[in-house]
Order: sequence, then structure tokens, then C-alpha cells
Amino acid sequence: MSELGADATVSWEEARSVNLANWEARVPLHVDAYPEVAALRADPAAMSAVVAHDLEALGRSLPAGIAGLDVCHLQCHIGTDTLSLARAGARVTGVDFSPSALAAARALAAELGLAATWVETDVLDARAAVVGDFDLVYTSIGAITWLRDLDRWAAQVAALLRPGGVFYLRDGHPALYSLDETADGLVTRYRYFANGDAIEWNDESTYAGDGTVTSPRTLEYPHALSETVTALLSSGLALEAFDEGTTLPWKFSDLMEGLPGGDYAYPEPLRSRIPTTFTLVARKPA
Repeated sequence: MSELGADATVSWEEARSVNLANWEARVPLHVDAYPEVAALRADPAAMSAVVAHDLEALGRSLPAGIAGLDVCHLQCHIGTDTLSLARAGARVTGVDFSPSALAAARALAAELGLAATWVETDVLDARAAVVGDFDLVYTSIGAITWLRDLDRWAAQVAALLRPGGVFYLRDGHPALYSLDETADGLVTRYRYFANGDAIEWNDESTYAGDGTVTSPRTLEYPHALSETVTALLSSGLALEAFDEGTTLPWKFSDLMEGLPGGDYAYPEPLRSRIPTTFTLVARKPA
């Protein structure tokens, strides 16, 4: 095994298999630990903090909201964000490659009495697996670092959208991912640009709860902002909005402090020096 945080030359098939085992192992931990699960159960008007943030950001491109729209959520995991979109009035389809995650999503949807379609497929094969087209394709937080081929990913997004449809992406900023999360300051440690290789990790913890992940190895792919934007433009989408943020829904570094609402951020003056997320909205020409 390579040094953790170092390049690993592996096939996409191996990376997918390793990462699927990791996400399968996370499902029972997340079902028990996600605060959104308890909130959705307790309050019929509740939605995840991620979706509440994203719907506000989407307001510039979809000023009438998403009620009545067909929405496809890519890499939906256990469906808390997907079902939050349903509570906002959308007709939702959740896509994920983890059968255990989708089983948990189906169970939660049935428990909450919310309608949703769930499709088990790799996001890179989504167009062939998902029926219909969509007004909004939605992806948020911790998604594209698991993918090697962003051109193929962007092609799926564009093909899922109907003419005039909107793609929304919020994710961790690649500049943040290049930082040493253990350093006492903002110190770069990891590769920013893609080179075809994965970066290898072995971490038994997960971002929700205190449980131990039984398949801790992961293989992730850094993508510069320019790579992500260019892939979407090359797929035929038109960039409509772009933003960079300073807060995160998870604690990347022990230097970060908790904020009201559950997000985390670096204290000043560090907060003003590094972006932690980026958000973009792109539209398929009518």
C-alpha cells in the first residue's frame, strides 16, 4: 500500500470497488448518526441544512423554487438530501452506486411518506440507467472527488437535463483539499491538479458519528476548479453562477470552529485566506 495521501496508480475498477466497500460500511453508521435523519422524522417540515443552503443559492436561477420540478440527485447516499428536496415540492430521483445506501433511502422515504424513485448505478452511467429527463440535476458536498473522469461525468449531467434545465453543484474546494488537515496553520501537502492517479487514504472514522468503518481504505481524485468548469462547458452547458465559500458542513481540521446551524469554519484571520467550498450553477441551452 502506498503512503497515505500519496499517489496510487490503480485501475478505475479497483478504485470503484474499494470505494464501494467503504460507502457500504458507512451506511449503518450514518443511518444512526445523521442528525438530518432524526430531524426529518421529528418534524414534517424539516429539511437538511445542506438542502436549505442550496435552495437559497439556487434562488437566483430558479426564482420560483423547485416545487413541481423533476429533480435528479446524483450520488444521493442514504437520501436525506433527496427527501429534503421532495419536501420542497420536487419530484425526486436519487442515484447512487451503493445498494445498502439506497435500501436505507427507500426505508426512510416509506417511513416519512415521501415519494421518490431510487436508481442503483454508477454516476458515470447515469444516463443509461435513469428514465426521463430533468429540470434540475443536483449534486452537493463530497461528490466529485470520488470520480476520475469528469468529462464523462459532465456528459451524464448534460444528457439528464432537459433543454433549459439547471445543474447545481456545491462541493469541497480543491484548494482546501490540498491542505494538511493536521497542520497548525494553512500548509499545503496534497496534490491540487489531476494526473490520472488516485490519492490513497486509510481512515476508520467517518464524518458522521463515532463509529468505526470496517472498510477504511479509499481512493480519491483531486480536480482543479478549471478541470471541473471546463468539463461542464465542454458538455454544452452554460455557466450561470459561480461562488466560493468559507464554511463547511463537516470539520475538515481541528483548527475549525463550530458555527450556529452545524457548519464549521476556520477562525479569522485564516477564514479570509482560503476558500472551503465552491458552488456553480450551469444551464442547458433551451
